[in-house]
Amino acid sequence: MERVDITELIARAPWREAVTYRKTWPHEYVVIKKDGQQALLDEFCARITAGEGVECWFFHQKREYLFLGDHKYWTMTECPDIDLEKDDYVLNRAPLYRDRRDFVIKPGDRGV
Repeated sequence: MERVDITELIARAPWREAVTYRKTWPHEYVVIKKDGQQALLDEFCARITAGEGVECWFFHQKREYLFLGDHKYWTMTECPDIDLEKDDYVLNRAPLYRDRRDFVIKPGDRGV
């Protein structure tokens, strides 16, 4: 099967606003199985596994983000632990702040 460029997969994905976080940490997400985005998750995890991810802190949570274009992308579950046979997962994205908040979020920070 021919691989599709991740930027094409991102452009085609049905991103939806995380309305609960509109005023604090605005971001969008896709639900992998529900939205048919397995190929996008595969490409995201392939890049993370290949070492393209950047470890960043969101308060007390450390996770790997993938920086592409004007967004950063992340999952709440580490790629090796994702099992689509058992569960569905979310891939998130947020616009870049272009300051230290892209790498470290501290108490007192606001996402807006």
